[in-house]
Amino acid sequence: MSNRIDYRAAAPETFQAFLAVHKHITQVFTDAKLRALIDLRVSQINGCAFCLDMHANEARHLGESQQRLDCLAAWRETSFLSDRERAALAWAEAITLVAETHVPDEIYIEVKKHFADKEIVELTAVIGMINLWNRISISFRAEPKERK
Repeated sequence: MSNRIDYRAAAPETFQAFLAVHKHITQVFTDAKLRALIDLRVSQINGCAFCLDMHANEARHLGESQQRLDCLAAWRETSFLSDRERAALAWAEAITLVAETHVPDEIYIEVKKHFADKEIVELTAVIGMINLWNRISISFRAEPKERK
């Protein structure tokens, strides 16, 4: 697969605006490990290799276990995620697949049990941001660099 355009160079002001929003989201949604899991799961759904590589590395750096990362795509089949993490992942999947799911009430009710209203908005922003990054990376064929 070949890169298309360098979106950073082609539209630097837009790229800087995306980075500013991303920075804000990471400052207000401070659970970095959960954010990394969400970023990784959404990137799995969207099939973004660049973001999968980045966020798997980030999660490991934050102390996430390899087993939890290995099983993330089938998180419903595991017993080693908290109810809060499960609610966030279900919310992330429903939002990422919004055209199919329309974000069901039962998922909203579950996320409300574990997050305050402000946190739900911030969690939704985290999910929206990684979806944006996935779409940019996939559209312009960003590839992870092979590690040796």
